Amino acid sequence: MSNVEGQQRAFATLMDQHSGILHRVVRTYCRYPEDQHDLAQDIRMNLWMAFGRYDSKRSFSTWMYRVALNTAISWVRKSEIRSRFDGGPVKEDTTAASVEMDERAKTLELLIEGLDQMNRALLILYMDDLSHAEIGEILGISTGNVAVRISRLKDRLRTKIAQNEER
Repeated sequence: MSNVEGQQRAFATLMDQHSGILHRVVRTYCRYPEDQHDLAQDIRMNLWMAFGRYDSKRSFSTWMYRVALNTAISWVRKSEIRSRFDGGPVKEDTTAASVEMDERAKTLELLIEGLDQMNRALLILYMDDLSHAEIGEILGISTGNVAVRISRLKDRLRTKIAQNEER
């Protein structure tokens, strides 16, 4: 077996073991299935291109999150710029699943979509039960900063949910 084949096998195995990370990042940053597919492909490509630089002494999931989140944030920025120039209509999601989604889930989804890129990344990592230290390592911020940002984010989301329920 060649070195490239060994790398490909190792990569495929790690991707299978950590496929949930890819799905969570993609669903957090894209609403529409076709966009989710495109972003997932971009993330996979970037992970493979960077795989040669992955240090196996470190956590693969932490490294994968970092690459996936950076790719997603860049992808969203490019998409926003393209949409400004396209001027096309905004797509309406009319799938049966979205129509049946309960109001609280819709509210939370809209609130997450309204978050800036850093808070979206912070929320996805927090909801994935990563430690503050792991989140800090992935996002490049201190553990204390992670705790403060999570606390503020929770308060902001609770306030917005309460405001929506009053309406």
